Amino acid sequence: MESDFIIALIPFGGLIPFIGVRRVSMEEHRPWGYYQVLSDEADHKVKRIVVYPGKRLSLQRHRRRDEHWYLLTGEGIVTIGSEDLHVKRGQSVDIPRGALHRMMNSGTGPVMFIEVQTGDYFGEDDIERVEDDYGRV
Repeated sequence: MESDFIIALIPFGGLIPFIGVRRVSMEEHRPWGYYQVLSDEADHKVKRIVVYPGKRLSLQRHRRRDEHWYLLTGEGIVTIGSEDLHVKRGQSVDIPRGALHRMMNSGTGPVMFIEVQTGDYFGEDDIERVEDDYGRV
């Protein structure tokens, strides 16, 4: 991803150029909802993920990254290994590298969470799907 000039408004009408800040990506839509990359750097990647009511992510694992999820809105069930955790706004979970995991929206409104990935590789091809409601295994 290439760097861009980002212009930020500051109080009293001033502008500050931020050089080397990566632009936020467009929304990437999926059958379960969508995500948006907020930061994509050599040592981390940050996404905002929205899961629609009654939908869930595939049961998956990653070989080259850990993840930290912080729930902004809604309520869901996070599966990590064989454990199901009920989560709601303001709670977070840590997903270690290699652990099977998924988010399921168990509420009536959208679930929105921030995903922080750390490791040595953050490509979408580091997703090993084990179960998927949308035929992507």
